[in-house]
Formats: sequence, C-alpha cells, structure tokens
Amino acid sequence: MDLKLKGKKALVFGGSKGIGRGIADALAAEGVEVALVARSKETLDKSAAEINARGGARAIGLPADLADWPGVEAAVNAARSQLGSIDILINNSGGPPPSGALGVKPEVWEAQFRAMVLALFRITEMVVPAMRERKWGRILNVASFSVIEPIPHLGISNSLRAAVVGWAKTLATEVARDGITVNTLLPGTIATDRLIQLNRAAAERSGISPEEAVKRAGAAVPVGRLGTVEEFGAVAAFLASPLASYVTGSMIRIDGGLVRSV
Repeated sequence: MDLKLKGKKALVFGGSKGIGRGIADALAAEGVEVALVARSKETLDKSAAEINARGGARAIGLPADLADWPGVEAAVNAARSQLGSIDILINNSGGPPPSGALGVKPEVWEAQFRAMVLALFRITEMVVPAMRERKWGRILNVASFSVIEPIPHLGISNSLRAAVVGWAKTLATEVARDGITVNTLLPGTIATDRLIQLNRAAAERSGISPEEAVKRAGAAVPVGRLGTVEEFGAVAAFLASPLASYVTGSMIRIDGGLVRSV
C-alpha cells in the first residue's frame, strides 16, 4: 500500500534505536526524509548511515538530550534548516528510573517532568505554526499502555505519560481544523533495550534470571510473544499518512492485546 508520504519531512526523537528507530525506518521506507534526534552521536551516525544505505529518503542525525532544552532547540532548528519545514513530529522520550508513587525526591520529579513532558510541549510549539500555514501536519506521541493500566514500580512514568495524554487530547481539538492530527501511541511489551532493563530489575526483585523475566513478559501477552519495533513503526507510519486524516485525539494500543480493559 502506498501511504502517500513521499517527500514529507519527519523529526523523530529517540530515533537512533528502539521504538523511535522502528518509526524512522518505516517512514523512510515510505519516502519520508527523517531527522533522528538522540543523545549518542555515535549511535545516531550509525542509524542514519544504515537508513541512507537503503537509498531513497535521506536521514540525518542530530545529537541532543531532552533534559537540555538549548540543545533540543538547536536540534529542531538544525532539522528545519537541513530538511525544511517539519510535516511529521514524533514525540518520543526515554523512560525514567523505576519508582513508586511515594518516596521520589521533588528534584527528581521536576527533572523528569522537564525531559518527558515540558520538552515535548515546547518542541511541538516550535513546529505547529508551519504546519498550520500548510494546513497539514502529524503529531505522534509515544507514551505507554500504563496510561490505561498503571505498571507497578513505574510511578514516575505512569504519572508523567498520563500528563502527555491529557495535553495531546486538548491539542488535537485545537488544531483539528488546521489539517493537523494528534495521536498517542501506547506500546505494550515491545522488544527494546528499555524493556530489557526493566526486566532485569524485575528479575532482581523476583529472584529469577533476566532471560526468564523476558520469557514471562512475552507469555503474559495474549498473542504469546513480545512485539517488534517494526510492527510498532508500521502503525505509526499509517497514522502519519494522509490515509489517517480522520484519526485524531486517539490513543492507539500496540500491545498484542495486553491491556485487559475494553
């Protein structure tokens, strides 16, 4: 299926690996030029080179840390300078350390809010005006199924990702008549480095091996396995396309049926 995305420009945060890379690969395969933003220049350069080696759409890597706003602002400006106005924004932040709802120091809450929430708001403010001028844009926020079913031992993540969902729903209504859609993707147990880290922590708490923890995580999913970043990227690419122009203000689960609620 042709998603009619050729020639579009995308800004993908967390784009050097994991879910972000899966999205970038899917968009590039559809002819979208992609700017990948992440902390590691080495990983970014490798990812951009791999995408460029396939031919077709161009990829560039821009190092920045969401916790460092001046660096993020510079990366957004560099993306626009090198690619042109951004058509597709992928707001994808890293996850915070495990925690409960209590016992988190105020400075940790504040630092994580700035990186996981406020930075996404500010990035979006930078790219929406041009989208409005062109009467077309796609904003996809990567959150977690925890906004529906909170995950034990991830108190910070449960709280802050829910804040992004509320903001995104509000924004979707405000920009809908400008041809801009805003949707939030809710990954379940997708095979990424982050999942491996969380399963290591779970293994330590349960007294089992990390491999057993990963096996159990897959077995808990109705489809019987972990999801792949390629599967996640395919959903994101569709939602970023003109074919999904009537989908906005939604939360889309990519979880293999993991969430039990309706």
